[in-house]
Amino acid sequence: MFKILTYDNISVAGLERLPRDRYEIASEIRHPDAILLRSHNLHGVPVPKSVKAVGRAGAGVNNIPVADYSKSGIPVFNAPGANANAVKELVLAGMLLAARNICAAWDFARRLEGDDEALHHRVEKTKKQFAGFELAGKTLGVLGLGAIGVRVANAATDLGMRVIGYDPLLTVESAWQLSSSVARAASIDDLIAKADFVTLHVPLNDQTRHLVNAARIGIMKKGAVLLNFSRAGIVDDASVCGALDAGHLHAYVCDFPSRAMLNHPRAIVLPHLGASTAEAEENCAIMVADRVRDFLENGNIRHSVNFPDVVMPRTEGVRLGVANENVPKMVGQISGALADANLNILDLLNKSRGEFAYTLIDLNAEVPPETVEQIRAIKGVLSVRVI
Repeated sequence: MFKILTYDNISVAGLERLPRDRYEIASEIRHPDAILLRSHNLHGVPVPKSVKAVGRAGAGVNNIPVADYSKSGIPVFNAPGANANAVKELVLAGMLLAARNICAAWDFARRLEGDDEALHHRVEKTKKQFAGFELAGKTLGVLGLGAIGVRVANAATDLGMRVIGYDPLLTVESAWQLSSSVARAASIDDLIAKADFVTLHVPLNDQTRHLVNAARIGIMKKGAVLLNFSRAGIVDDASVCGALDAGHLHAYVCDFPSRAMLNHPRAIVLPHLGASTAEAEENCAIMVADRVRDFLENGNIRHSVNFPDVVMPRTEGVRLGVANENVPKMVGQISGALADANLNILDLLNKSRGEFAYTLIDLNAEVPPETVEQIRAIKGVLSVRVI
């Protein structure tokens, strides 16, 4: 029986992927085998020694101390792309809100007083101040062409926009999905300088913090619209406020409230609604529950943010999973320990990712406890599981 500790309200659709005859699931549970969460902050929370995996029902993992879990050989799973359609639709809505001045116009209309004749007179006299522009024919710059960025780019082409994109880490999978009409920008600055709308779809890390700063805003077109549905720290709020005040930017649409932006008339600030749809929450929970289950039951790793994808079909034998530092002679030392126990290897798959590696081994017989301890004692081994 596997024990799953949950934080936040994980969608029932995801929890139903974990059969109750094999899984005990609770928000308070001792010695959990895995943790499932959404936005709960795990920084500063001790890692239970029993934990073998962490699954976040969403894409970003800023609320998880990934480095700490990596050192313990614990894969952290996320759900990339599961909320992509929800975010895409909100980005499109954000462009429309900004282009047509909908928020300001709605606020004006809600405050109208008087009878219908007075309303009509006031509307006809004032509506010009809310005049906007159409999306068709405008240029959208998409910075980051992952699951969300590709969907935004493709949808924008369907709206008649010219689309340019930039992503130095574009995957083959994303490239196959991207519309052939999307042009490639030569650099971030090239994209920003050419676009009427700039939308950000990159993770927050040391390289992307304040990626959009005063210098980059300065090369944007006068009257451009900036959209941020990635993470707050990617944009320098102070620089954006200055550009809005000066009339250099037409609008800033973001999903991350800050005191500087809350009451700015040219800022449309939403309360982190990007993935807040029933469909997205279900998709994320289902994806991460499936990944955690496959790891616990089969040792396979898919969509981990800290370990490589390692997927191997099960054989009739006993399976061993070893997480370790990515250093030379590791597989040889593990194989040697198994040979000392007269165990025959039926299948083996080893892959590495950055500082860490993971090995799945199918064996012809049970692994003696002393052999498990011998492998665990190898310098650089982080965790060992008999599955």
